[in-house]
Formats: sequence, C-alpha cells, structure tokens
Amino acid sequence: MSSKEWPLHGGQAAPLLARFGLADDTPVLDASANLNPLGPPAWLPDWVSARLQGEGEALARYPDPDYREARESIAVHDRVAPEQILLTNGGAEAVFLAVALHAREFPGTPVAIVEPTFAEYARACAAHGLPVTRLTLEPPDFRLDPEAVVAALGEARLLFLCRPNNPTGTLVPRAWMQRLLELTAERGCRVVVDEAFIDFVGNAEGRSTGEEALTPLLTRFEHLILLRSLTKHFTLPGLRLGYLLADRETVRLAAGCQPAWSVNGLAAALVAPLLADRDFAGRTEAWLATERPRLQAGLAALGLEVIPSRANFFLVRHPGGREATRQLLPALLRRGVLVRHTESFPGLDGGWLRLALGDATANQRLLAALAEVLREAEEGAP
Repeated sequence: MSSKEWPLHGGQAAPLLARFGLADDTPVLDASANLNPLGPPAWLPDWVSARLQGEGEALARYPDPDYREARESIAVHDRVAPEQILLTNGGAEAVFLAVALHAREFPGTPVAIVEPTFAEYARACAAHGLPVTRLTLEPPDFRLDPEAVVAALGEARLLFLCRPNNPTGTLVPRAWMQRLLELTAERGCRVVVDEAFIDFVGNAEGRSTGEEALTPLLTRFEHLILLRSLTKHFTLPGLRLGYLLADRETVRLAAGCQPAWSVNGLAAALVAPLLADRDFAGRTEAWLATERPRLQAGLAALGLEVIPSRANFFLVRHPGGREATRQLLPALLRRGVLVRHTESFPGLDGGWLRLALGDATANQRLLAALAEVLREAEEGAP
C-alpha cells in the first residue's frame, strides 16, 4: 500500500481491516481519531429532538446568513469582536477559505506548510493550484525555530502551522509565535494557525484568559488568522462546526470566498449552548489532568519513544526503528485496537504511530494490547 493508498484521516477502520485481511465488521477500539471520549454532552440528543419536533421550525427556514447569535457567543467566549469571527462548516472549511483568500490575493504564489502536519492544508493548496513549500521539523522534539522558518519561506506569502500540532502534539510557545509574527509581518507573509486542538491544552491556556492564548495578538498582527473547531472537543465530527478568527477586514474578505449558508441552522444554533456548558469543560479538564500523564507514563514504561503532548493524542515510535513501528499497527489491529498510521504525514513516512487519548478503560486496553504485541515481538526475535 503506497502512501497515497493509506486512509488520509483517522477513524477509517474499513480500508485497514481489508488491507490486513480482517473482516470489515471486526470490532475495534478506535485510538486513531482524536475525539473527546466524554462527549457529546449528555443534553445534546434532547436538545436536537426538541428542535425537530412540532413544526420543525429549525429546518423550515434558512439560517441567519450572518450567524449573529453564534458569533456573539464565540466573541464572549474568546474575548474578540463578533466582526472578527467567521463561522465555518468545520475546521476543514476554514482551512480552504484561508487558502482561497490567498489564491485570490496572490494567485500562483507558494504556500509554506510546517510539517509533519494535517493533510488538509496541502489538499487545499492543490485544489487552488498553488505550489507548496514544505518546512520540515525534525525529531526528537520537532522544535520550531521562528528565524529558521522565516529564512526558509522563499516566495511564500502564506504560512500554515498547527498548534498544538497534529500529529506531534507539540505546542509552539506564545513567545515564539510572537517572534514569528513579527518576522512574517516584515516579509508580508500571512500566518494561519490551526488551533483545532487548543481546547485540549489544559488549564484554559488555549483561550483568551490563558498565558499561551494567541487571541490577544489578533489586534496587533493583522496578518494572523486563527482556525478553531468545535467538533473535536465536543465529539461532534458528524456535525461540521468551526470558525475563523482574524481582523475585521480579513474576515470580510474570507466571507466573500464562502458559499451562502455554509453552516446549517441546527449546527449554528448549537454554538451558544456548547460554549456555555462549563460542566463539560470542567470534566474534560479533569480527564486530561489524570489520563494524559498516565498514558504517557504507560507508553514510556513499555519502552516506546513518546513525544510529550499538549493535545489529546501521542506520537510514538518503537526503539527498533521504522519497520518495527510499522509492524505494530497490524498487530494491534488483530487485537481489536485501531491506531493512526503516519504513512501520509511527510517527514514521518510511517515511522511513527499516533495514539488518541481515551478514557481510563480505553487507555488501559491500549496499553495492554501494546504490551502483548511488544512482548510477542521480543520473544519471536532471533
């Protein structure tokens, strides 16, 4: 299976089950998709049901084209102005809108992408016929050097990076981000920071009240765009919901690239109650504080190399190298555990695995399966 034949995203068990000769109805623990195991919120089914009953009012009219109520809720939550917010059909649409805006302003010019990272940035560039400049971070720490990144930009007028990064889980410190923004401002290069996993950083650091938040920098750096997702934190991948944050003019221009009523009315109406659910946020914080260090310690105790993570997943590899790591995936799958390959991540090329953080039961099952696979591999070694 070439890198192009591997599933591009997590949560896709069928092609991997087929690839390794397993029945397509084989039950698996999905540790490949980075979703909050506590969600969706318990009140959500009743909330949806109430809006579909009676006259079906939620479905019988067009959404507010300005999504005023949703944007006002986000504005309070992230401490920005409503005019700085563009509601999107998931984080993926926000990515494509940022690239569409660049293609309109600077047609044919390169886009720089800090890798290894989410595949949709490059896909969006390909959709608009834009060349990509790949800026590859190296293990073991995948450290981003602002000066080195800017020196490698070349003719690029748009830079994508993910924070915390998918799949490494690493978080570029705010001080380094500020330096990067200062340097890119001098170069006339817009910076898009995908913060789809910022709600998993912990201790509210990802938001405007935290020391690592980038939202206060929006007023200082007009070339900064932040992308957010509500589907991962609230476990709603089937209900596409995200948003873009930028200065008012950038939001206006990006909105001009977006189809009318891109976000359905039911999803838009969910924004306010989702952001108001502080109990869910608190339980998520408690889960992260307990399970993230526990899983990291458990993985390290098995002898795996583990990249310290600020997200809800870990990047790991076998000390035996790329081929030893690649063999873990089918061995785990045969034991009913699906993990995320890295064949489609440039710079990783299958030499690592990404493991999603689950609840205590799921994490224990993952560790037990890994321990069994590693033990059998060691016993079978010559």
